[in-house]
Amino acid sequence: MKDFFKIANKKFKSRLIVGTGKYKSFSECAKAIKYSGAEIVTVAVRRVNIVDKKKPLLMDYIDPKKITYLPNTAGCFTSEDALRTLRLAREIGGWKLVKLEVLGDKKNLFPDMIETLRSTEILTKEGFKVMVYCSDDPLMAKRLEDSGAVAIMPLAAPIGSGLGIQNYTNIKIIRHQTKLPVIIDAGIGQASDAAIAMELGCDGVLINTAIAKAKKPFEMAEAMKFAVIAGRKSYISGRISKILHGSRSTTNKGII
Repeated sequence: MKDFFKIANKKFKSRLIVGTGKYKSFSECAKAIKYSGAEIVTVAVRRVNIVDKKKPLLMDYIDPKKITYLPNTAGCFTSEDALRTLRLAREIGGWKLVKLEVLGDKKNLFPDMIETLRSTEILTKEGFKVMVYCSDDPLMAKRLEDSGAVAIMPLAAPIGSGLGIQNYTNIKIIRHQTKLPVIIDAGIGQASDAAIAMELGCDGVLINTAIAKAKKPFEMAEAMKFAVIAGRKSYISGRISKILHGSRSTTNKGII
């Protein structure tokens, strides 16, 4: 099946994006990514060591020539901080495909959609290809599309909560109203959550905490890989219609 995951005209085989935070070490992170089959990893620019050669470097463990780095603005609470962070990423590594995340509060880590929209408009004009972490509000998702985003990334639930998808209806509306890739970002807790996201028609899933903090992260990474594949295959296969009554699988014809 040639069912590629396409973002900003670049094709990927895996629809699972993996974060690089919260692991015990870079080696554990690299091994989990290998088990997940992910071809894109998010990297928090503000937290990555790029100067001190005496400390371990992420690039020593995860080859940016083989895995696509997606610089993100994790930890940014203002548009100014987010813009500065991504401009720095572009200067350091030439990255233009980026993940924008502007948080509104430190307790729930919900996105500040006003600042997020403003940042998206500015970054798009500067030539960035912006994948945007956002609320599950269909109206705001549409405005992000109109402002030039290359992917819409609505939360399933608060970051790191593991609650799974809380609002199926809004995710479905976002999926049906946009031609952009829709990627569930934040709140996934287990493999079934990832499968459900894909069965709702989402194009991909971004997972960090659910893998990094699992009792067995490598096994969980592999579970998420297969869940995303299964959910995608289920969606494109076309599920049966829901009915209120039973429907026998054989007819009365030929009954003795």
